[in-house]
Amino acid sequence: MATRPLPPEVPTLPRISDYPAYWAARTPDAPAFSGHGRTWAYAEAAAEVDRVAAALWRAGVRPGARVAVLSVPRVEAFVSFLATARLGAIWVGINPRYTVREIGVLLADARPSLIASISDFEGRAFPPDIDAALDATGLWADRPVRVVLGPGEASGYLPWEEFLAAGAEADAGEVGRAVAAVTADQPALIVYTSGTTGTPKGALLRHSGLVRLGIVEAREFRVPPAPRYLGAAPLNHVGGVGDIAGVALVNGGYTAFRDRSDPDTFLDDLRAERISVVFTGPVILIRLAGLIDRTVLPDLEVIGWGGAPLPLATVRTLAEAGFALSTTYGSSEATVSVTYSDADADLETLATTVGRPDPELDVRLRAPDGTWVTDPGVEGEVTLRHPTVAAGYWNREDATAALFTEDGALRTGDIGVFTEDGNLRLVGRISEMFKSGGYNVYPREVELVIESHPHVRSAVVVSRPDPRWQEVGVCFVEPVAGASVDPDHLRDHARTGLANYKVPKDIIVLDTLPLLPNEKVDRQELKRRARALLDR
Repeated sequence: MATRPLPPEVPTLPRISDYPAYWAARTPDAPAFSGHGRTWAYAEAAAEVDRVAAALWRAGVRPGARVAVLSVPRVEAFVSFLATARLGAIWVGINPRYTVREIGVLLADARPSLIASISDFEGRAFPPDIDAALDATGLWADRPVRVVLGPGEASGYLPWEEFLAAGAEADAGEVGRAVAAVTADQPALIVYTSGTTGTPKGALLRHSGLVRLGIVEAREFRVPPAPRYLGAAPLNHVGGVGDIAGVALVNGGYTAFRDRSDPDTFLDDLRAERISVVFTGPVILIRLAGLIDRTVLPDLEVIGWGGAPLPLATVRTLAEAGFALSTTYGSSEATVSVTYSDADADLETLATTVGRPDPELDVRLRAPDGTWVTDPGVEGEVTLRHPTVAAGYWNREDATAALFTEDGALRTGDIGVFTEDGNLRLVGRISEMFKSGGYNVYPREVELVIESHPHVRSAVVVSRPDPRWQEVGVCFVEPVAGASVDPDHLRDHARTGLANYKVPKDIIVLDTLPLLPNEKVDRQELKRRARALLDR
């Protein structure tokens, strides 16, 4: 596997929260973060992390406590994560798109000792919603400290500057001892699953996993020294905290935070901030392919994606635009990425596989009967072993036990096959697989065939009940801009590459696919629409 080693000055430190001070001592004037018209150099960033950590300690946050933060991607939110982790406490991000019910579910599970929230965004005031969630879940008895994150004020909430000023009264010796006691194996972050198929589970991500993510992903993506990233991904997800801001931080780079991921301003932001690395989900890249090239964005070197495959047509367009391309595959529970594409991977490989396993991870496929798959082309659940994977699920012993095999391998829930050349191809998730006429159907296999049609931008397959076949597939298609897609023609196209039982029973064309707050396709919404077809 071709790699470009990082400069030797990028070390593997014990804790993700060690990096602001490390770079402040070496490149104090280099930019670390920016947002809302202000840029923090590394010396300022390290001092701010220490200031927030002292304020958290003064407010009663102790090692192992949870700190919940509701915010769009902002500097204050990421700094609060680093400060929380520095104390040995655990940070919980809450997406501002969540409803009061969803906020309450997370708060009831995490039971934070401190809650910080932005005051408002896009016309919605968040402190009243947090209070309603606390009231609905009976958490008022826990008396969590409540703080407004950044500018603004709310009844019963400490203003941000007042909260920070109180940190000057913290016992520096106590804080220092707490910081020194934090180990690499301790959890720094809880990332909750989407909860679309049940009660959300909070994966406990270790310092060591987040550090390793920053080191290895930079190497395998072949990012330039001191990379520049655009931080517009939600911070309640490992992508926003780890793959973007975390990778930039570990490598002495820069993150330009933005409140939202906005396709209308994406190009302007990349140009204005001289972004050198883009890591995002496919949605943005699909919509912007054809609009970007090296003449428009001379500073942009690397485009990487994860979370879902990228259609071949989009991969080809980006490659022709002159960018180095790389894809990866991981999960919240794995923390680190499991696979990376080769530097010289061809376009077909980039579009249809997720690359080769990280050689330092013990990645294997597990058959349904519990045996290990050894032959290429045979499906199995992706499993891996490494000391940096998640410590389990917060407050869920049953789910933690189910997360690992009997001999200690982490189960991802993803079904894949190895190709003859050693790349991993994902065919679906165990939870998404359905049976049609007694045969297993993996949605991703069907989606790849549909997406090979030149007029299809993206396709998503879900199942619906069927009185004859038990379940059948329903494919929702987002066409290429300006293209006309005929469902019957697409069904004929699918038959050229799929067995009859895999061909979708219904093909529905949508202007755009519905998205979750983390910008992944909302499969549960599509399943509801699919079931409505049967009802009609």
